[in-house]
Amino acid sequence: MKPARFEYTRPTSLADALILLRDHRDGAAILSGGQSLVPMLNLRVASPQIVIDINSIPELDGIGIHGSSLEIGARSRHNDVLRSELVQQYAPLLSMALQNVAHEAIRNRGTLGGSLALADPAAEMPACMVCLGAEIILHSAGGSRSVAAADFFQGIYDTALELDELITSIRIPLFSVGWRFAFHEIARRHGDFALAGLAFGRRCSGKIVQDCRAVFLGVEAFPRRLTEIEQAFIGTNLNDRSGIEKAVQLLATNLECLEGGEYPTEYRFYLAQQLLSLCAGEALDENRLDENRYE
Repeated sequence: MKPARFEYTRPTSLADALILLRDHRDGAAILSGGQSLVPMLNLRVASPQIVIDINSIPELDGIGIHGSSLEIGARSRHNDVLRSELVQQYAPLLSMALQNVAHEAIRNRGTLGGSLALADPAAEMPACMVCLGAEIILHSAGGSRSVAAADFFQGIYDTALELDELITSIRIPLFSVGWRFAFHEIARRHGDFALAGLAFGRRCSGKIVQDCRAVFLGVEAFPRRLTEIEQAFIGTNLNDRSGIEKAVQLLATNLECLEGGEYPTEYRFYLAQQLLSLCAGEALDENRLDENRYE
């Protein structure tokens, strides 16, 4: 199929792009990597009046340390984030998850900000940002604001992003020593949309768990921290599997699994159980822990 007619513009400054967004609002679409937008245009799922190409705007794809945060530009390509030494050192969860994002060609074009703005419940990056406690920086012609990732995602393809706003960067706090992260997902084939996935992290003092974060993808309508599940791990010994078993049991009263579609709710719940057991069990492997430490 072919897209409906639209106006195309390629601003060279952030200010110009934001003015265009303000003037066109719900009639505008942002083109960055195009890996989601272009198929939607061709299928006429999206029919904007104007497409605003932001690829000529400078300073939207940098990766650096600013104060106590790792800041990643929203137009950063998935493969650039995956291969960044700063990301591998300070946000290894992203490096783990990005290996599961589609395929090489798509990662070469797809962008971090585009994934967050789309808010597909099966996408890896939204769940990781919630798990990492990231802040998403939004700009409009009227100014800027920061939204916690936990508040940004609000439903299936639904976010806190206003019609005249653009994601410009993502800030991830630098974690203290002792944090360990794991990421796993289940898909029909590597690179396919995830049937279910889990971004998981724990902070330990010795063998005792001091803090925990668990965020699923592909299971619920949007990524969120499961505080009761996390609390089940806190205070437990890494070598004690009873804590894992308790947390897995608590999923029955804490998950709000997606309904309908190709896979029944019961199957999604089963996958969530297996993923939680797998990610939590990795803490028993000392080599794995050392490999993902924040030093």
